[in-house]
Amino acid sequence: MLFLKAQENALHSLRLSPVDLAIVAAYLLGITVFGLRFRKKQRSLRDYFLADQNIPWPAIALSIVAAETSTLTIIGTPALAYDTNLGFLQVVFGYLIARVLISIILIPKYFAGRMMTAYQLMEHRFGGGLRSLTAGLFLVTRAAAEGVRVFAISIVIGIAIGTHDIASIAIITALTLIYTFEGGMAAVIWTDVVQMAIYIGGTIVGFFTLLHLVPGGWPAIHAAAASAGKFHLFDFSHSLFTKYTFWSGVVGGTFLTMASHGTDQLLVQRLLAAKSERDAKKALISSGFAVLFLFSLFLIVGVMLYVYYRQFPPSVAFASSDRIFPTFIVQHMPAGISGLLIAAILAAAMSNLSAALNSLSASTVVDFYGRLRPQTSDPQRMNLSRGATVVWALVLFALAIVARRSPRVLETGLSIASVAYGAMLGVFMLGVLTRRANQPGAMIGMLFGFVFNIYLWRWTKIPFTWYVAFGTVATFLVGYICSLVISTMSGTNKPEAAAMSNPRNPR
Repeated sequence: MLFLKAQENALHSLRLSPVDLAIVAAYLLGITVFGLRFRKKQRSLRDYFLADQNIPWPAIALSIVAAETSTLTIIGTPALAYDTNLGFLQVVFGYLIARVLISIILIPKYFAGRMMTAYQLMEHRFGGGLRSLTAGLFLVTRAAAEGVRVFAISIVIGIAIGTHDIASIAIITALTLIYTFEGGMAAVIWTDVVQMAIYIGGTIVGFFTLLHLVPGGWPAIHAAAASAGKFHLFDFSHSLFTKYTFWSGVVGGTFLTMASHGTDQLLVQRLLAAKSERDAKKALISSGFAVLFLFSLFLIVGVMLYVYYRQFPPSVAFASSDRIFPTFIVQHMPAGISGLLIAAILAAAMSNLSAALNSLSASTVVDFYGRLRPQTSDPQRMNLSRGATVVWALVLFALAIVARRSPRVLETGLSIASVAYGAMLGVFMLGVLTRRANQPGAMIGMLFGFVFNIYLWRWTKIPFTWYVAFGTVATFLVGYICSLVISTMSGTNKPEAAAMSNPRNPR
C-alpha cells in the first residue's frame, strides 16, 4: 500500500508547464475547429461516410497509417522494446505482404460493387444473414478493442495534467465527437493527415532529445543496448508459444493485416473513399512502408529509454512500462517540446477514435438500419448517422472505463481484435476464393472460428500473433466442409447459385 501511495503521489506531481499546457490546449481547439470545416460539404450519406470518394490517395495512405498507429502504438511500442527487444518488428514484415494480397484479392471486389461498407460484399456473395453476422461481429469487437485504445489516452492525459482516468477519457471523447459528428469521413481523413504530421514530428523530436540527454550520444546508447540484447530482431525458432518469431511475424502479421485492412470497416472505409480502385491500391501499399518506418522509430525510442533509465533510474518504479514514454516526456523534455509531444500522442488518440466512431456509425446505419428501412431519405439517414455517432461515443467511453485494468495496452488491444479477425477473414476468403461455399455453411464456419479463437485466447498459452491465422484456417475449412454437406443433403449441386444470380455479385 505504501508503494502504491508513493507511486500515485509521484505521478500526480508530474505536470506540464504553462507553456506546454497552452500548446496542448491550442492543438485540441485547433484540430476540433479544423474538423468542423467539413460539415458544409456534405450532401448525402455517401458524402458523410465516404467523402464522396474524392480524397487523394496520399491523404488516404496517411490516414491508414494514422489508424494503424494509435496511442497504443506510441506508448505501447516503446514499452515493448524497453521490456524486450526489436522482435515486434517481425510482425510488421507481414503487414507489407498482406497489403499486396488485399490489393489483388479484395479491393477489386469492393469497387466492383460500389459499396459503402465491407459487409455488403457478404450479402452480395451469400445473403443478408451473413452480412448481419459479420457487421455485428465488427461492431462488438471493434468497440471492445477501441475501449482499450481510449483508455490508453487517459494514461497520457493523467500524467500530463493530473486528471483522473474518467475525466481524461471524457475530455478526449467529447472533443473528438464534436468534429466527427459534424464532419464525417472527410473530417476524419484530413484531421488524420494533420495529426500524422504532428506525431511523427513529435516522436522524432523525442528521439533527438534522448540522443542529447544520454552521455556519449548514439555510440554510448548503441553499446549499452547491444550488450543488453536490445537490438535482437530475428528469432527463427519454431516454438508456437514464443510471441514474436520470424514465422509468427510473417505468417501471423500477414493474416492479421489481411483481416484488419481487408475486412474491418475502420480501414476498409478509408479505401472506399478513394477516387478509384487504382488509387485505393496505391494508398494501401504505400502506407505499408510508412508503417515500417514508424514502428522502427517507436522501437528505437524504447531502446533509448531503456539505456537512459539504466543510467538515471526513476525515483519511483513505473507502475507499468506503458507509462515510461509519457513520463519521460513530462519530466525531461524542454518546455514547449513536452507540449508538442503530448499533443502528438493526443493526435494519434483522436485520429483513431474519430475513425472508430465514423466506421461504427456507418455499419450501424448502412448494414442494419438501411436494410430495415430502405425508404428512409438521405437527410434522415444523415441525422441518424450523427445520432449513432453520439451513441457509440458513449459506449466507447464506458468500455474505456472498464478497460482500466488492462496490462500492456498494445497487446491487449491486438488480442481482442485478433479474436474476431480470424473468423472474419476466414468467411471473406470463403466468399471470394470458393464457388461452392453457401451461407449456412459459412455462418457455421464463422461461429466455429470465433469460438475457437476465444478458446485460444482464454485457455491456452498460444500468443495473439497466431490467432488470426488459426481462426482463418478453422473458419475456412469448417465453413467449406459444412457447405458441401448441406449442399449434398439438400440435393443442390451448386449451392452458390442463389448468391451468384444477384447481378451485383462481384463474382
